Amino acid sequence: MAVRLQDVAERAGVSMKTVSNVVRNYPHVSPRMRERVQKAIDELGYRPNITARRLATGRTGFVALAFADIGIPYFADVARVASRTAAAFGYRVLLEETDGTIEGERALLASSEAGLVDGILFQPSVMTSTEIARHRSDLPIVLLGETPAPLTMDRVMIDNVAAAREATAHLIAAGRRRIGFVGHERHALTETSRQRIAGYQEALEAAGIAPDPRMLLATDSISAADAVTAVGRALDDGLEVDGLVCRDDLAAIGTLRALQERGIDVPGQVSVTGWDDIPLSAVTFPSLTSVSPDLEALVERALALLVERIGGYDGAGRHEIVPHRLVVRESAPDAARASV
Repeated sequence: MAVRLQDVAERAGVSMKTVSNVVRNYPHVSPRMRERVQKAIDELGYRPNITARRLATGRTGFVALAFADIGIPYFADVARVASRTAAAFGYRVLLEETDGTIEGERALLASSEAGLVDGILFQPSVMTSTEIARHRSDLPIVLLGETPAPLTMDRVMIDNVAAAREATAHLIAAGRRRIGFVGHERHALTETSRQRIAGYQEALEAAGIAPDPRMLLATDSISAADAVTAVGRALDDGLEVDGLVCRDDLAAIGTLRALQERGIDVPGQVSVTGWDDIPLSAVTFPSLTSVSPDLEALVERALALLVERIGGYDGAGRHEIVPHRLVVRESAPDAARASV
């Protein structure tokens, strides 16, 4: 016989409302009470009945977080922050991978979480704004990231153009003039890469440096290994650089490896910047200067917008930008340190 919420309440000696608050990760439950209820849940093997909860309240208490690949460190960090932050809104998070394919993204919007979640946080990779706008309207969605968003949908992102411009300007201020860009897709640019290349180019032009297509070092996939190959091949073919702006920290880690293999000093001969400020960026050798998006602000704002949509808000889309900063480390010190 299935264990009921009432059974847990009787075992713990509390009300059913208290058990419900613990199951939903409601934040205003004392640690002592939470431990008491959790012990009863574990002893009885209670599992929430999502269908029953939806029938009783109209909601499941779950939201989905959908993106291309959990193996990409940035998405893993977003998932970690979302899982923690969602509890403050009374929700738990289910992860959905789309593999960054049009088929995967269409499947997500067509049916994937129907009846299981109350809404979706979705970072698209390939779907167009027009196609996203046609999704079924009964499931609220908030978009993350740089892909153009429909006017009817909410979207939260950082200003990628401005961040790339700042990273490139940081290298220029340190005296670098032959600055490359590493890690964009070889066959089909994502909107993320487009915006970061645009910011890189703006900074070069503002400093009077003519952008050179040979300085764009594409990779076959988003991986450190492909960056090792791309940067190594360019260097072996005679490309001369004194600075490299990398699309993400994986590309930057691969870039450091390619430079090290050829005895090129970082930052003495070539300065390197990454993007996303993943935990590994602080412990590479040398440690990585990296664009750091405010993930806490990004996820919290996106969840707040999603909860409003779930609650019935039906206004026009709100497109919001959250802060970022450039975390300066050893791979690209600031101008004063670089001149020492």
